[in-house]
Amino acid sequence: MTEYPDLAAALAALPVDLPPGRLVTEEDGRELLLWISDDPAPAGLWRQLHRAHPQTGLWPLLLSPLDRTDDDYRPWLSGELYPAEASEPSRYDPQALLRGWWRQVDEDEDEDVSEDVSEDVSEDAGILDEALAPYGRTWPGPAPTATVPDGAAGTEARELAEVLGSVKDVRLGLVRAGSGAEALTVCGWGGPANHADTGRIAAVLADWERRFGAQVVEVGFATLELSVPVPPATLAEALPLAAEHTAFCPDLVFQGTGTLTAYAEQLVGAHQWSFWWD
Repeated sequence: MTEYPDLAAALAALPVDLPPGRLVTEEDGRELLLWISDDPAPAGLWRQLHRAHPQTGLWPLLLSPLDRTDDDYRPWLSGELYPAEASEPSRYDPQALLRGWWRQVDEDEDEDVSEDVSEDVSEDAGILDEALAPYGRTWPGPAPTATVPDGAAGTEARELAEVLGSVKDVRLGLVRAGSGAEALTVCGWGGPANHADTGRIAAVLADWERRFGAQVVEVGFATLELSVPVPPATLAEALPLAAEHTAFCPDLVFQGTGTLTAYAEQLVGAHQWSFWWD
């Protein structure tokens, strides 16, 4: 283990005992990416590790696979983690990313509408504008930043982890990282590859952690579950946030609720944000 002194030392110094698990390396075996438990995470352990993160530098994640019947537990044990392919999150302005993705949604969905519905451009535009109402094709700008009480973000993350760990067959992962957003690039997760590289995704997630206290709790093959300590209380508050989510993950609307407003309604009072990419 001396080949990987940072993670090895952090694991050895943990104040709690870990269950049986293994170290996962990059495909060529030269870089250590994370530690993963062999079985579902024991109750309460994520909470303990999350509390200890400021001292250990190890960020806990609940890890789920693409297919629970697959022995490779993709992507975590199948060699499908590529940290070198992620760009550096600090290079990006999160709002510029969201604004650009909003324009991309406009272009991509316009093409789909044209192929599937009509050759009439004005009719196509109306369908897309209806789906993205009340904003249509105009990017509304950032959602207002929430006021998050001290400690609330961590408390909510630990509570969500308890819930997810009790209802899902999820394993525990540990990544040498400062946050859940950073952990995604460090371990080489590539779930949204059809939409954006992980560095860009992590840049927006880090911004949401700063603005809303949202924290990454569970990561799947192409899914994310985030905890949210202060959700929007009204539809008016939820709509600009729904626009950010739609730019970040268009499938939520265009393969999900069908309209931005319907998705925004789901955000009112919700302490969990779920994302998935096709």
